[in-house]
Amino acid sequence: MGIAKRAQSIKPSPTFAAAAKAKAMKAQGIDIIDFSIGEPDFDTPENVKQAGIKAIQSGFTKYTPSGGTDELKEAVLDKFNRDNGLQYDRSQIIVSCGAKHSLYNIAEALFDPNDEVIIPAPYWVTYPDQVLLNDAIPVIIKTTEEEGFKLTAKKFEGAITRKTKALVLNSPSNPTGLAYDQKTLEGIASVAVRHGITVISDEIYEKLIYDGFKHISIASLGPEIKNLTIVVNGVSKSHAMTGWRIGYAAGPKDIITAMVNIQSQSTSNPTSVSQKAAIEALRGPQDSVRFMTAEFDKRRTYIVDRLNRINGISCQTPVGAFYAFPRVSSLFGKSSHGKAIQTASDVVTYLLEAAQVTLVSGDAFGADSYVRLSYATSMENIKKGLDRIEEALQRLQ
Repeated sequence: MGIAKRAQSIKPSPTFAAAAKAKAMKAQGIDIIDFSIGEPDFDTPENVKQAGIKAIQSGFTKYTPSGGTDELKEAVLDKFNRDNGLQYDRSQIIVSCGAKHSLYNIAEALFDPNDEVIIPAPYWVTYPDQVLLNDAIPVIIKTTEEEGFKLTAKKFEGAITRKTKALVLNSPSNPTGLAYDQKTLEGIASVAVRHGITVISDEIYEKLIYDGFKHISIASLGPEIKNLTIVVNGVSKSHAMTGWRIGYAAGPKDIITAMVNIQSQSTSNPTSVSQKAAIEALRGPQDSVRFMTAEFDKRRTYIVDRLNRINGISCQTPVGAFYAFPRVSSLFGKSSHGKAIQTASDVVTYLLEAAQVTLVSGDAFGADSYVRLSYATSMENIKKGLDRIEEALQRLQ
């Protein structure tokens, strides 16, 4: 049986692969510290869980409209207005089975064969593969640590060709934890408007920000860029609801309509019970979000300080999300028992074998001098894991 070429070009998610390996080793009785998975370790807030339970008990367990219930869309509209200063109408909103699903629907609705999609690196691992799955071409633009891992207007403009269809922005970023300031966004928006380039703005980590940083949606910078932007968000990260699978997007009516039509023929509606829970997440008390963010902040401060005190590692301080993205290239050329470390993947393999710690190699994110650590785990695990990393790296020659 022949497999379609587009499917053959796709690799499994390296983050989920690393997490699966960690779980398998734990099942064998190995004491693994897992820094690989991008999932809050906190429980879903109690008020949100109760909303889901109430939905089940009241029989709200049937099909809903394919693009989400009107009630949840209204909650999303209020959220955009309240948090981002963005006004949409209901026809410009779609609710999907997670933000990843929203992004895939965008790709299916927008991309034709050989369209070019600009993706700044480091990038979330899924962006290029979703482009490839829709027969378009990911155009990877390297950003540097000195640039704060942010795409500049100059680099953006230099990458545009007659085939360019869209730009993918992620702020705050997975994997770097860094985010776009208003001035940089204004430069990017100016280029996008001048060339008529669609901007896909993934803002899933919007609520998890630190040091007084202000999240700004590029769509809020004026009517022209708003008309070119599709904003993607969800409740998975902000409300520890990864398994509930609720994401949403807002954008031009014709694109959202196409996404709803695609969704109606693929998954149909997002889970009815999860939609009720998401309404409570968006409309209910936000104390749990503030608590979770404060706890992540404590971990962030600790993990970055510890990483920067380890010989051979340097790490910028993230302003959002829950990832540290340290540079490990100073370790290249060292060895353990005669086996040389030449890449970030080698560092990850060595630390798994020598320290029983799982990380994700920067290769997966388009940045082969770095590794990613998620601090969405307990402070106890973070301290223990960093102790192991430091001790293992001291043994390298």
